[in-house]
Amino acid sequence: MALWTVHGDGRTTDGDAVSPQERLSWPLTIGFGAQHLVAMAGAAILVPASTGLPVGTTLLFSGVGTLLFLIITRNRVPSYLGASFAFIAPLEAARSEGIAAQLGGIVAAGLLVIIIGVAVKALGVRLLESVMPPVVTGAVVILIGLNLSHRATTSFSEQPLPAVVTLGIILLCGVLGRRLFFRFSVLFGVVVGWVLGFVLGVVDTAPVANAAWLGLPLLHSPELRPSVTLLILPVVIVLVAENVGHVKAVAGLTGRNLDGSVGDSIIANGLSTTLAGFGGSPGTTTYSENIGVMGVTKVYSTAAYAVTGVMAILLAFSPKATAALGTIPPGVVGGATLVLLGLITLVGVRIWMDNRVDLANPGNALVGGAALVAGVGDLTLKLGDMELGGLVWGSLLVVILHPVMRWLRAVRHI
Repeated sequence: MALWTVHGDGRTTDGDAVSPQERLSWPLTIGFGAQHLVAMAGAAILVPASTGLPVGTTLLFSGVGTLLFLIITRNRVPSYLGASFAFIAPLEAARSEGIAAQLGGIVAAGLLVIIIGVAVKALGVRLLESVMPPVVTGAVVILIGLNLSHRATTSFSEQPLPAVVTLGIILLCGVLGRRLFFRFSVLFGVVVGWVLGFVLGVVDTAPVANAAWLGLPLLHSPELRPSVTLLILPVVIVLVAENVGHVKAVAGLTGRNLDGSVGDSIIANGLSTTLAGFGGSPGTTTYSENIGVMGVTKVYSTAAYAVTGVMAILLAFSPKATAALGTIPPGVVGGATLVLLGLITLVGVRIWMDNRVDLANPGNALVGGAALVAGVGDLTLKLGDMELGGLVWGSLLVVILHPVMRWLRAVRHI
């Protein structure tokens, strides 16, 4: 049995959505895979660069993790698993302990995510609905989009001209374009912005010229240290929340009920993170930029993500190609992510609307509002040596406090 059925004639879609288990012709599918690669490239390179872990190794395990995710979720949930920003703060705090100790914490976090995923899969939708009802999952999706928004605006303001051109091309192709111009709007925008960067002289090609064409990714072994592990474990909350939010976002985009795939999604991300820790990469998570691409193109085919995963693995063995991806100007990244993060934010709003979440309910309004402000404002607090950012606190507020407040209101009315 084929992994994917061909959508229509494989060449034209006439504006119809391409479902996760469908694909277009392989040349078009490879093009969509390249578009997803461009969308994730900035974040995939920035995380290891910020934590001192090798970029090539990160690309390798993000590609492997993506393929693993598609297999475990049986091609039902389109996703790219890239290096998670949630790991930056704890890995930075543990940097003096060495790479081996950092990786040990990542392995421990991945194993705990697997355990949570198994529990969700065993107890089913009831556990999901009781702990994360639509008001919570919608808020988490909004948090994922808005918490990272400062990256888009900072990059945008750093190089306004390439950013405006990139944004303009994406909007024009996405709103006015037809067929390929519509479907590849993000790729067209980034390529035009990238070329403009060369013309303006803001692209540094020296790293590309000095890099080798072929090379093995640098691997490291983990070492378990309790102090570092305790520093990194809070990231688990974010990884689980991001996975649930991702599945809900995809369900909202595709109009399908994917609650049965939440456990598989969490397990897959836990396995991917564990493998990353054993090899020398930051832990992985679903990427909101790629959800944004799906929102723009209406192509949800997991075949495109499989292509992206293979591309990432191949890039990991070419330092020159990795260096080339790193030359995408910040302004171009900012222009593209301004659209993509905005789209994922609106998917969260759509979850609220489709499920008729009552924002006049004090429990929904007060807890949800506080969580959103903590996430958008990137509330950062230190607990001993741990520094936790807005995505952690926002997720904690809405995931933990909402059921508590709901229970207290129920007790009051007894």
